[in-house]
Amino acid sequence: MQPPEEKLGSFYLGAEFDLTTGKRSETPVHYDARDLTTHAVCVGMTGSGKTGLCISLLEEAALDRIPVLMIDPKGDMTNLLLQFPDLFPEDFEPWINSDDAKRKGKSVGEYAAATAEMWKNGLADWGISSERIRQLKESADYTIYTPGSSTGMPVNILGSFKAPDLDFEENAETIRERISGTVSALLGLAGVNADPVRSREAVLLSGIFEHYWKAGKSLDLAELIMSLQKPPMRQLGVFDIDTFFPEKDRFELAMAFNTILASPSFQSWLDGDVLDISSLLYTPEGKPRQSIFYLAHLSDSERMFFVTLLLENVLTWVRAQSGTSSLRALLYFDEVFGFIPPVAEPSSKRPMLTLLKQARAFGLGCVLVTQNPVDLDYKGLTNTGTWFIGKLQAERDKERVLEGLKSAIAEAGGGGAGTDYDRLISQLGNRIFLMHNVHEDRPVVFQTRWAMSYLCGPMTRPQIQMLKKQRKARPAGADSPSLSSREKPGDGAPVPMQENPSAPVTPSSSVTDVPYGFSDKQPVLDPGLKQVFLPVMRSSDGAVQELARQKGRAPNVLKTQLFYEPAVLGAATVTFSERKLQVNEQRDAIMVFRSFGSSAAKIDWGTADRPALAPDRLENVPAAVGNGSGPFFASVPEQANSAKELNAFGNALAEWLYYNSRLTVAFHKELDLFQLPGEDERNFMMRLQLAARERRDAEVDQLEKKFQPRIEKLQDRIRREERELAQDEAEHQSRKTQELVSIGETVLGMFLGRKSMRGISGAVSNRRMTASAKAEIVESQETIQDIQQEIASCNEELKRMADEISLKWEKLDEGIGRQEIAPRKSDINIYLLAVAWLPCWMISYSEGTGTFTFSCPAYDTGTGLA
Repeated sequence: MQPPEEKLGSFYLGAEFDLTTGKRSETPVHYDARDLTTHAVCVGMTGSGKTGLCISLLEEAALDRIPVLMIDPKGDMTNLLLQFPDLFPEDFEPWINSDDAKRKGKSVGEYAAATAEMWKNGLADWGISSERIRQLKESADYTIYTPGSSTGMPVNILGSFKAPDLDFEENAETIRERISGTVSALLGLAGVNADPVRSREAVLLSGIFEHYWKAGKSLDLAELIMSLQKPPMRQLGVFDIDTFFPEKDRFELAMAFNTILASPSFQSWLDGDVLDISSLLYTPEGKPRQSIFYLAHLSDSERMFFVTLLLENVLTWVRAQSGTSSLRALLYFDEVFGFIPPVAEPSSKRPMLTLLKQARAFGLGCVLVTQNPVDLDYKGLTNTGTWFIGKLQAERDKERVLEGLKSAIAEAGGGGAGTDYDRLISQLGNRIFLMHNVHEDRPVVFQTRWAMSYLCGPMTRPQIQMLKKQRKARPAGADSPSLSSREKPGDGAPVPMQENPSAPVTPSSSVTDVPYGFSDKQPVLDPGLKQVFLPVMRSSDGAVQELARQKGRAPNVLKTQLFYEPAVLGAATVTFSERKLQVNEQRDAIMVFRSFGSSAAKIDWGTADRPALAPDRLENVPAAVGNGSGPFFASVPEQANSAKELNAFGNALAEWLYYNSRLTVAFHKELDLFQLPGEDERNFMMRLQLAARERRDAEVDQLEKKFQPRIEKLQDRIRREERELAQDEAEHQSRKTQELVSIGETVLGMFLGRKSMRGISGAVSNRRMTASAKAEIVESQETIQDIQQEIASCNEELKRMADEISLKWEKLDEGIGRQEIAPRKSDINIYLLAVAWLPCWMISYSEGTGTFTFSCPAYDTGTGLA
């Protein structure tokens, strides 16, 4: 087969297939990517070839730079990472099943060589080059996530308990739906068989989530368990909490969740990338991702739990997007059996059906795949636009598919009239599919193309570990280290500290109750000086663990003490305003200065720490530890012990912010898009890519409309010329017949002795007219050929111009500009200036014959906004 023509926004899936002759045609099947916004269903028995078809579809999505979320209960989709552009046998060998090789009577190496040759020939038969595989490999970031396991990339489910970034009053119904789904998933995980609407367990949990989320606060499992014992609400409905749900019964529910949390195996659910849909679709650099959620290792309840959380997060993300007619992203579900059944109501069903109804308006396409067509809620699939139907195992499977397909056809307006779908489906073989697309005039029977990825079958966990070693995937979530459920705070809380290089291990000659240079009394300062205390975010046990990490072994701890060091804290707002770029953004800057030098030294705020800490998290009193462990206080340096001295810090901070605060705004002039306030580089690139795809689609549509009248006019000319050619051929045939008759009459007359010049003249005249008719045929054929060449020239010009459009919008980086916006001095407002007390742990420990001390910050020195 000839290499397929690369069409913009079009997926090359295979070639049309003639069921009558049993042969593949040379007509390629291209599927418009925009048609997936009305979703797709793929059904077929085991061995029908649906995995190959779907992987081919996902490959085309990657080539078109469309990000994909894949739910993979069996492990087939992991094959997408097996892309070998060079098609060397050694590329295939690690993935060869040794049992398959033995059955063929070959060694693993020999079988790998045969497989590589088979793949090379298969791809060549479909016109697919190594370069196209290389483009596929480079077009997307491929990651295998393994929730509840560190085999692949683990997933931190605590992001699902994060308060949605939606206004509760405006989106109350949406948020309550998400709460309902999350609660159902949690109860299922805990083994509590409860009605998600009427049971008191669901009502209480929903009330707790609503209480916190309405206030914009996030939850973690530990806080949820504590809230079950001591709910934040005094009553539910008209009854008080203890009447509605007695404390003893609440304790049993809390214990059920605590058993899960205490399980060592559950800790892997709390590590890894957070379940943030935006980060799962694009890398921080804006590269599209193909995120595969491998679920083969999970129990049924764990699968349902995770799938529900994922779907609820996708639904929340969708509702935050702008509308579009282009394909923004794909949600692919490889086996939906049990997740959207016809009668039962598992927790995954409502968000999945809601996505099928609402996601199309926001550019999210859903592709649902199953080998169990009987167990599907076809009423929920009636508005699915594309059906891929493969070979089916049982008659009842065919009947159910036909029932769903006819409902979908009726919903779409009754297209496909006169097609005998029953007969077509009964004739399907392996890798032969019937495609019904509501956007096309007729159904198509086609053979799937050869997959560019090597299809080795469902991967095992050891194989995924091997892939993980080969591909070091970039994390999609936040850059902060993963925390256990016990340590991880809710949203808005400071995160535990990383190692502070300024806290070395130093020797000490003795251990005293009060550290040298410190006092157990807080220094008395000018009453006009405001004093604040940074919260203690690292426990004494955490400090000991940090010491053990640095030394590589558990220390022999003698004593841990908390002490406070003085610093100057400045909090300010910096406003950036630029009318031309439509920017009016305010940013907070909280900085802690502790690099005191001599009194004459210049104040350099560039050396200050920038804790990720909101001002309302500051405390007015020191932490209480007791038992001789402090707190202890260092003396305040003379540069900061009076209001006058402190004002100098304020002036220096305002000056530093004026010269060093810049807001860099990215923009694309041709698309007339600017980076929005608070929008990071990745989200801007995502928005830019969608706008470019929409502009590309619109320009290509306009281009095709421009060429369409010209091509149709030429095609009309061809049809006229073909009619004239048919007439000329008929005339020519008539003249030939007449000429032969005339010659025969003349010859016969000569034999009979009748000599007539008139007969000879008539024969000559007929000969001339025959030659003239032949000339008209040649002329018509040449005219048709000229018109066909002109049509081909038009198509080539159309393709060239469409390629130019595609290339223009692929090179987005060339059109991106950046402008730095500086604040005016009047745009800087210092609203807090105080002496800040910074908590640190001092650990005394023995080693050998000596005693040593180790200093470790107990506060957050992480980077904030500047």
